Amino acid sequence: MTSRILDGNAIAASIRSRIAAAVAERRARDLRPPGVAVLLVGDDPPSEIYVRLKQRDCREVGFKHDIRHLSANTRPSELSAMIDELNADDSIDGILVQLPLPPQFDASRLLERIDPAKDVDGVHPYNIGCLALRRPTLRSCTPKGIMTLLEHTGRELRGLDATIVGASNHVGRPMTLELLLVGCTVTSAHKFSRDTASHVATADVVISATGQRGLIRGDWIKPGAIVIDVGITRENNKLYGDVDFEAARERAAWITPVPGGVGPMTRVSMLENALESAEAT
Repeated sequence: MTSRILDGNAIAASIRSRIAAAVAERRARDLRPPGVAVLLVGDDPPSEIYVRLKQRDCREVGFKHDIRHLSANTRPSELSAMIDELNADDSIDGILVQLPLPPQFDASRLLERIDPAKDVDGVHPYNIGCLALRRPTLRSCTPKGIMTLLEHTGRELRGLDATIVGASNHVGRPMTLELLLVGCTVTSAHKFSRDTASHVATADVVISATGQRGLIRGDWIKPGAIVIDVGITRENNKLYGDVDFEAARERAAWITPVPGGVGPMTRVSMLENALESAEAT
């Protein structure tokens, strides 16, 4: 068996086209375009690249975008005041605080300061809580993008066994809730799990989000499984995922590449959330 590739770049491009059409339709009805503000603090090179990509995406679909690159010496009170300003700005539908932040910041408190209706990253406790209660609002971007990838396989997810490796607040935990919502039986494997391999080996859907290169061996994969690789590690200017891609693709039915799989879907999910927020006002 050789896997079919879940091409996140191609799927995301199709979704951006639909979003651009929706923005054009809003303009035709004399409605403003959705607006997104991104706050970047300090000079973290990967964060700078990611923010530039977000800016490019916003430009492509016709969103208003307000990118603010702040000094690493910015005080927490200044960033809090900026979030309050954007919360009150009716032209802004989405607020993103790019992580990681410099050490003087409490990231959790800042993210909670964002109006949940403008939390287009989908990580505010209110939005995660609504998902836990089976009343999804704005959804966490990476899990939302993964659900879109899973839809493109054409597989019925209800009743499947899924294993998520990694239990972060941004990916692993909300991913568990997303899969529960569609009727999967979900196992969460994490750094305290004693036998991750056995949980992966029985899974119809494997999602790994640890950032540990090659953690998921190809011979762990159940034949015919769907494998979603969220992890990303840079070594010698090359990017690697959590999954041993070449070995896993000989057993899986579908698999995401790194790069070009989950990353583009995370970004386009933010655009979908911003459009949803704008349409709700």
